[in-house]
Amino acid sequence: MAIQLALAYKTEIISADSRQCFREMSIGVARPSVTELATVAHHFIASHSIHEDVTAATFEAYALSKVDELFQQHDQVIMVGGTGLYIKAFCEGLDLIPEIDPIIRQQVIQAYEEKGMAWLQQAIKEQDPDFFASGEIKNPQRCIRALEVCLSTGKSILEYRTGRKAMRNFRVIKIGLELPKEILHHQIHQRVEQMILAGLEDEVRSLYPYSQLNALQTVGYSELIDFIDGKISREQAIEAIKTHTRQYAKRQLTWFRKDPGINWFSPNDRESLLTFLKAEA
Repeated sequence: MAIQLALAYKTEIISADSRQCFREMSIGVARPSVTELATVAHHFIASHSIHEDVTAATFEAYALSKVDELFQQHDQVIMVGGTGLYIKAFCEGLDLIPEIDPIIRQQVIQAYEEKGMAWLQQAIKEQDPDFFASGEIKNPQRCIRALEVCLSTGKSILEYRTGRKAMRNFRVIKIGLELPKEILHHQIHQRVEQMILAGLEDEVRSLYPYSQLNALQTVGYSELIDFIDGKISREQAIEAIKTHTRQYAKRQLTWFRKDPGINWFSPNDRESLLTFLKAEA
């Protein structure tokens, strides 16, 4: 849909995906195909390395710079992706959080890698009960961030969420695409099977020496890393990828449904979407 819109408006695409930006990761993050990338220019695709610390703030700076550049040539720019915090950072800005002690950050990450999610959630419950009560405790990246902020500053990360929105010099029109649950789940399962056939296991094996990096703590990679480590079978890993992807899709929808500014469409209804955008322009 993003490519169709970009072609209709003769413009380019900025990806708001927190994993497709890593050049070492392709199959497991469903990077657009060579043909798709050749059809429309994409930005923030394979733009960084897994060894770089890429955050929502990184994306905000990158995307704001890129969109200023693109507006010199185009009246509209398409942004597409499912990383809600990245999109929020671009549209509204981020709350300013003090610099985190890198030693504390490394200690938290290492402890999580050694002790797992249950330890991380318990640490959050003890150190930052307000964040624990907020319900954002199923996302390891968010939990790691909350814990390192609390340990570095002595304050809950929630205290830094001011709710103030940055002013942008462009207008944002938000589109959400939603499928019936049974079709969504069918497509998720189909896509996982396609990834396996395309060589996802080989891709994960090539990245296995870097499995401790944050970028690899990702659905599709962590499950196959567990298989390589002998913790689960290959079949169990594939089923876990399907399950975790469904759960991730549900969390995405929960996040975006909270935004009243999103206009929802079926991904198959291109004409209605184009009619809506024409009226909004």
